[in-house]
Formats: sequence, C-alpha cells, structure tokens
Amino acid sequence: MRIRGMLVAAAALALTAALVGCGGTAGSAVSSSAGASSQPAQASSATAQSQGIDYLALVNKLNPLPEGWEDALETVHFTNSVGDDVEVEKKAYDAYLELKADLEKEGVHVDLDSARRSVADQQRIMDEFTKEYGADYAKKTVAQPGYSEHHTGLALDLYLVVDGKDVVENEDMMGYPEIWAKIHAKLAEHGFILRYLDGDEHITGYGYEPWHIRYLDDVAIAKDIMEQGITFEEYKAGKVLPEVSYDYGDSKRYTRAELTEAAIQVKCDFAAWEGCELHSLRYAGDECDTQENVDWLNSIDKGAGYTHVAEFLTDFHSPLTEKKPSAWNLDTEYTDYQWWLGRTEDGSWQVVTSGY
Repeated sequence: MRIRGMLVAAAALALTAALVGCGGTAGSAVSSSAGASSQPAQASSATAQSQGIDYLALVNKLNPLPEGWEDALETVHFTNSVGDDVEVEKKAYDAYLELKADLEKEGVHVDLDSARRSVADQQRIMDEFTKEYGADYAKKTVAQPGYSEHHTGLALDLYLVVDGKDVVENEDMMGYPEIWAKIHAKLAEHGFILRYLDGDEHITGYGYEPWHIRYLDDVAIAKDIMEQGITFEEYKAGKVLPEVSYDYGDSKRYTRAELTEAAIQVKCDFAAWEGCELHSLRYAGDECDTQENVDWLNSIDKGAGYTHVAEFLTDFHSPLTEKKPSAWNLDTEYTDYQWWLGRTEDGSWQVVTSGY
C-alpha cells in the first residue's frame, strides 16, 4: 500500500521527475519446460573493462540510456531453465542468485526470463515492425530504441517454477499472487525494487508487472522505496504524488474490469506528459458508445477495426515550470479533459485521441 505524506529519503540524489509512456509487458512467449536447471553464467566479452555505471540511473521513455553506458557495462550470460540465453549486468546477476537462494529456503522457485536488451537489438525490432506493420503501429507497440530500462542490464524479468513446471506466460503468472507477495517481500534485502506498481501507471507508464524487478545496488535505498510503496520516478524526484480519484459510474455495457483496463491505457498515455500531475479520472457514460463514434474513431485510426467506444474525463495540473515548449499553460488545473478509446473484437483498448 502506498504511504502518503512521507518524505522521500535521500532527496539530494533526486532528479527532475520523469514520467513515462505506456509500453508492452515483459513476459515471454517461450515454451514451458520442466526440470531443467540454469547453467553457470559466463562473463560477456562485450566490454574489456568496466568504467562504472550509475546504478540509480532512471531510464524510461523520457530519459534515455546514459551516454557511454553500453561501453561501461559489464555483463554475464547464462542459460535459463527453458534454454534461453540471458544477459545480465554482473552485480545484478550476483544479487539475483542471492535472492533466488533466499526464496528457495521458503519453497519459492524463480528463474530469469530476460534482462539486458541492447539498443541495437531494440532498433532491429523497431525496424522489423515498421517494415511489416507500418510506422504508426510500430510506435504504439515497440519501445523507442535507447529508452528501454532493459538496455541497462539492471531490469530483470522473473518467471516462476511451480511444482517443477516453468510458468512463463504473463496470464499464467498473474494467477500466483501469493507467490509474488513472497518474492516482493525479499527484493529490497538484495538491492532490488518492484518497478511497475499496480495503480501507478500514470507515473511509470506501464501496467502492473509483478515479474519486473530493478537492481539498485543499494539495500538501504531499495528498502526505503519498497517500504514507502512509491515508484522509482517518485524517489528520483524527491516527491510523492497524490492519490488519483476514480469514478467508473454504473455502466450497463462494460464490467468494472473492462473499464479498469481502459483506464490503465489512459494513465499509461498520460504518463508521457512530463511534469503533469493527474488528480482524477472518470468514465463519461455508456451514451458515448454509439455507432457514430465508432465510425469516427475508425476514421482516425484507419484499419484498427474498433467495435466499441469509451470516453474518459480527467482533471490534472500542468507543469509548474517549463523545460521545453509545451501545449499547456503553466501551473494550471485542467478539468474534464477528454480521452477517447476504441475497443476491438478481442477486447483490447486503445487510446485513439484526446483533447477538449
């Protein structure tokens, strides 16, 4: 649970708050394979000498990987239980092994699904999606090269091993909240934090990912963040943002779960509005889901094939100061700002347009 009104520790280390855009979840689609054990890690030849990295660097969609990071990074490679090669920053890997051993004492078994992904690899993915699906689709679905936390080698995606079987799919892993609670309770003791918290998508820009952890190389700071229940963005800014109020109304068309998923998409997009502070979010009502509005959204996002529409309204505060040209008036409360979402046959929501 988030603790409000508490000062964020080590404010001298704080940087300007950086809010991020929405991105895909980190889970893997690899086939499950039971019983195999991870092979020993081997040092990477990517760099001959490590000149040191900043373990508290904030990398997200508004903060790129620091210059020279990949040259300074020292990593190891190992093979996980499903036979995939995984590359991890060396100290983060050592800490992971300690975490893994600690969890096994309580009967919890984990392995690493993925960790470091180079900027070049991310660019290849972006180029492939752009060629196959077009630039607009690629921009929506692929993290911008240079702005993924996985570039650091410090972001680790875990998967579970339950009763000797590998549980690697996101949907399946979500079915073990009790196991994740045990894992999260041990993270800070080994210098890790849970990176993307449930309900804080408007800050991190990502939906809740119980498997995505981040190594900080500082147990005291990790404990500070985890005990306060704050995001890494808030810690870096030295400021805890206020709670957001929600009103989903009494919809006869959508379930609460469906509206919550739509709201998460709004919050993920909002997170890209650097310096803005979200105060409230509410569903505008079923009367917005008309064929006319469906046709309108499909005319904006051609080929999307939306079948339903939802409108949300937000109240938010604009940045107090201007670091770069902005569409907002400074230090202003905006109310009833509209967000229009389309939903496809498979139930997926997409923010199509926003504004007054």
